[in-house]
Amino acid sequence: WALFALLIKSTGNLVIVMHQSHLKGNIYTGTLPLAVPFNTAASPVNEQSPASQAMAMLALTHSPVEHCLYKALLTEVVAAHTRICTFSLRQLMTLTQLPNYSAIRRGLSGLVSKLSIEQHKIAGIEASSPIAALLIFTPEEIFVRRTAVKFAGTPIVMNNSIASKSMGRAIEHLANRYDLSRRESQVALCCVQGMTNLEIGEQLCISEQTVKFHLRHIFVKYGVKRRAELISRLLATDG
Repeated sequence: WALFALLIKSTGNLVIVMHQSHLKGNIYTGTLPLAVPFNTAASPVNEQSPASQAMAMLALTHSPVEHCLYKALLTEVVAAHTRICTFSLRQLMTLTQLPNYSAIRRGLSGLVSKLSIEQHKIAGIEASSPIAALLIFTPEEIFVRRTAVKFAGTPIVMNNSIASKSMGRAIEHLANRYDLSRRESQVALCCVQGMTNLEIGEQLCISEQTVKFHLRHIFVKYGVKRRAELISRLLATDG
């Protein structure tokens, strides 16, 4: 993929102009520091590694379209040994196999609003161009960014609990349950963390009644009748 090659100053900064177009984005004009390359020499990721658990946790906060797009973007920038790449809508459709440009635009808009990526326009490229420059963050960085701005609606599991093997199994299991909605997965994960219905509602910015509604559906899908049974299932070695 074409990397930024325009207006690179001797300071190591890349001057860009970010503005709104049909690829939704925030409005900003300034310089963007060139990001540190990804460490591609890192050890392989396995299901119980913190990186894998962070990715699974992130999946619980993205819609399916958003996460499909995010994984494709992350794969591309890692392969390019950078955090920033330029993409056209057609390239993104090819990478993700998403059905149309509208799905791509919605996914990009969602990822920007959830602080998973930043979207920029390159200086010197006319506004009508479908090419956008995307700055991609790792799952760990995304949660740090969200925490810094007190981003609402995400279960808090990225500190001590993410290192727990049992919590990691619960996250992986929920991320792979395609019969659960994203909100149901988030509610279930909050249960594993020992939150009350009131605390879950406050964390996810929903009412206590809505929490109970989701729990009823979760219990049916897992074939359990009590919260303790659900937690036991999620923390079990066999999932």
